[in-house]
Amino acid sequence: QMVTQQGDNVNVFGVHGDFDDAQTGVKRVFGDVDFSKRLASAGWALSSANSINWGRLAPQIVYYISAYCDAVACGAIEFGDKVNFVVPSGNFGNILAAYYAMRMGLPVNRLVCASNKNNVLADFFNTGTYDRRRTLHRTTSPAMDILVSSNLERLLFEVSDRDQSTVRQLMSDLQSTGHYSVGAALLSRLQSAFWGGWCDEPGVMQTIRDVWSDHRYVLDPHTAVGQAVYKQYLASTGDGTFTIVVSTASPFKFPDTVVRAIAGDSAVGATEGLETIAALERLTGVVAPKPISELGSLAVRHPETVDVSEIPRAVASTVDLA
Repeated sequence: QMVTQQGDNVNVFGVHGDFDDAQTGVKRVFGDVDFSKRLASAGWALSSANSINWGRLAPQIVYYISAYCDAVACGAIEFGDKVNFVVPSGNFGNILAAYYAMRMGLPVNRLVCASNKNNVLADFFNTGTYDRRRTLHRTTSPAMDILVSSNLERLLFEVSDRDQSTVRQLMSDLQSTGHYSVGAALLSRLQSAFWGGWCDEPGVMQTIRDVWSDHRYVLDPHTAVGQAVYKQYLASTGDGTFTIVVSTASPFKFPDTVVRAIAGDSAVGATEGLETIAALERLTGVVAPKPISELGSLAVRHPETVDVSEIPRAVASTVDLA
């Protein structure tokens, strides 16, 4: 989808590395005062469309409120009843929006933070220690393959009563040593609102298979992580509060994984890419979204891939900055 973007004002660059590499590189560019001045002198300013930008979080707050209203409208709950939200989380933006909605008055009992095998967030909510000194695992839920969750800093700011010196020290510790611990008082505050769990790859596949078999609903791998962790939460707590699992992606963006989960490896065979999308449609009777199904007819317009260190150069060349 990215490399076939057709807008005249769009340029796309792949980055060698993982999500953490790309995001760290982008943050470094944002923090480069001299580079920002050069851009400004040419009439340009940097912004971000991912959740390091508050403009991404604001509309996400709205759909938690909308989901709650939908649950009231369909009779699942009475207005004023508390609910749980289960959110597949990597960079901690989506679930942070749910927390802000709760702080704004939405009746929320518990926010369940669901991680894949890269379980740095699950460990944090269980122990109070955030430790990125571990191997990054490539999983079937790549949007959650993250070891440095940027938006957690914002949560720490809120639960510490906006104590900027405390948060600054924690972030400094993370940068210099790769880990930090929040202490018993802050951990207690965090655990009053959040519960963390994680799911491994076999669990993801089994969850996709079970939900399809039992409900004829097609999960993508990220949502499957959420569903699996919700079952863990239910078994651990016995909490019968009405719960909304946030579905965060289309299964047609991960057709190989979903087809294998539902029908086994043999169902995929030698098919790949768009062929597997068609196979998933046939298998489930669900039609792929048009932005995905039309990819086969679109030309690749943005083939360039850069190293992290080349991100400033790529930006400069895009805007013809001397």
